[in-house]
Amino acid sequence: MEGFILQVGLSILPIIYKIIWLILPIPLSFIAIKLWTNYRNDLFLAKVKWVLLEVQVPREVSKSPAAMELIFSNAFFHKNVMKGFWGRYVKGAAWTWFSLEIVSIDGRIHFYIRTPQNVKELIETQIYAQYPQAKVVEVEDYVFNIPDYSKNLEWNFWGFEFKKQKDDFLPIKTYKDFGDELKAGVDEEYKIDPISPLMEFMGSLPKGQQIWIQILIKQSTKTYKSNKDGSDIDFFKAAVEFTDKMMAPYTSVTKNEKGEVLSRLSMIPEHLKIAMTAITRNMPQYHFDTGIRVIAFANKKVHSIEQFVTLIKSTRLIFRQYSNPSVNEFVRTNTAFLDSPWSDPTGLALDKMKKRILNFYRTRTFFSPPIQYDFDYPKLLSMFFPSGKPSIFVLSSEELATIFHFPGMVSETPSFKRVETKIAKPPSNLPI
Repeated sequence: MEGFILQVGLSILPIIYKIIWLILPIPLSFIAIKLWTNYRNDLFLAKVKWVLLEVQVPREVSKSPAAMELIFSNAFFHKNVMKGFWGRYVKGAAWTWFSLEIVSIDGRIHFYIRTPQNVKELIETQIYAQYPQAKVVEVEDYVFNIPDYSKNLEWNFWGFEFKKQKDDFLPIKTYKDFGDELKAGVDEEYKIDPISPLMEFMGSLPKGQQIWIQILIKQSTKTYKSNKDGSDIDFFKAAVEFTDKMMAPYTSVTKNEKGEVLSRLSMIPEHLKIAMTAITRNMPQYHFDTGIRVIAFANKKVHSIEQFVTLIKSTRLIFRQYSNPSVNEFVRTNTAFLDSPWSDPTGLALDKMKKRILNFYRTRTFFSPPIQYDFDYPKLLSMFFPSGKPSIFVLSSEELATIFHFPGMVSETPSFKRVETKIAKPPSNLPI
């Protein structure tokens, strides 16, 4: 009997070897393509010249976030540029992106936009079109004022990334959900600007504390799997399928004998009306692949660990005003913090988390991370080598304008950097 089993086993081995050699090239091909694409993308992006612009806003601004929404649509959305096989796999032409940054250094608030140099003038033009009295200047990068991370760094720092808690199709609470208070003609004292709580918090930081907020965006190239045939579909079609699925239990369909649909009647239940209204308003807008990263710093020479913990607790809530619990909200992910000592038995994981988040912030890395950060590791392995794969989600131009716009006179934060005097007109050499 044992001899028979051994004989059968030996006869099966060649078949197993053949199957392995037939199947093995498939995953190896995918790995090879991934490595090649990352390599070509890195070479392409290394040639891109970046500039950091600071936008200083005059005190007389009284426009709503709708002005910034126009800027996103006209200056930051470039989906008409298509990249075929030659561009993607030979030239490595990756989609470039923009970084929108709100920074508080010792309580002094700054608005920055990091952009490829070849679209710098377009962005300046669109900002001046909506904010004629603004001042846009090219500045040195502030991120290198903090040294590289080490255990002896004189700064305590903590960072994390935001992502949407629910599906992309469900929007956060936007400025339009706060009513008509931000419309033109409403007195400043009655306006409710959702960015004001953030401005007040960041403007209240004492010397030796800093908050960096980074919102990285590019035109959305994300696709979704259709529930009908499994094909790749865009945001709009996927949102339609999403709403159809939501409404299926509340929809009655009348068919004839041939199975043809004669009529369809949907009754939206009260608890879904808010979500359906938000989704419907969000669907036809321009959409952007988005990543959000936040870092809080406190100088050890000035602030105790207790003061730093207080700063962390406050920083966790900076986007709370954009939450609509019945629809969607931001939640934290990839936090540079461990809940318990046994989560990092070697003491290596937390150091890697902190190095990653600081280095990624400096390089504005989100959409084309190094290949080792482009997938999630198994849980056991992540205890020693945490992946920290960036969480990319989709925001509409309305959602982006809500979380990144220049506050008007309704925000009286004294440390917000504004232009004190009016500028007669934008630079005359900007392209028309």
